[in-house]
Amino acid sequence: MPKVVDPAERRSELAAAVWRVIRRNGLDHASVRNVAREAGLSMGSLRHYFATQSELMIFALQLIIDRIEARIEALHTEPEPRRQAERVLAELLPMDAERRAENEVWLAFTARAMVDHELRALKDRSFDTLRDGCRAMVRRLTGTGRSGLDVELEADRLHALIDGLAVHAAMRPDLTTPERMRTIITRHLDELEITAR
Repeated sequence: MPKVVDPAERRSELAAAVWRVIRRNGLDHASVRNVAREAGLSMGSLRHYFATQSELMIFALQLIIDRIEARIEALHTEPEPRRQAERVLAELLPMDAERRAENEVWLAFTARAMVDHELRALKDRSFDTLRDGCRAMVRRLTGTGRSGLDVELEADRLHALIDGLAVHAAMRPDLTTPERMRTIITRHLDELEITAR
C-alpha cells in the first residue's frame, strides 16, 4: 500500500529544502533540480506540488511571512504596551537559529525581488504590513497626538531600525548578537517614550 503524503506537509518540507539550499549555496542554486535533490525527491515529484520554480520560490517566501505572523499572533497580549512591543520586535529579529534561518533566506529573496515582479509584490505587501505594525506600535507606546510627536516619522525610524538590525545580524552575527539587539531596541523604545512626554 503506497504511503499517503499530506500535500501541505510536503510543500512545507520542500520550502525547508529551498531554505537549506539558499543558506548553503545561495539563491541562484535553488533550482528545481537542486531543491528536489535536497528534499530527496525526483523533479517530477516536486513538480506535482509546484509547477514552476517561481511558484516554489513564492511559497518559500510566503512561508517565512506566515511563520512570523503565527508567532506574533500566538503571543499573549500584554497589558503594558512597552512589554508587548518588546515581545513583538523580538519575533521580527533573528534571536535564535530558527529566526536566523528565516532572516538569511528573507534577505536573499529581497535581493531577487528587485528583478522578479511576483516576488516583489509579495515583498512589498510584507513591507507594508511591517510598516503598518510599526505605526500601530508607535501609537500604542506614545498615545496619539501627544507632544506633537510625528507618528509617521517614528514609525519609519522603528521600521528602519528593525530592518537594519536584521541586515547587521546576517552580516556580522558575532557583533549583532541577540543581547545586543535587545539592548538597541530597549534604548530606542526608551528614547521614543521620552520624546512622547
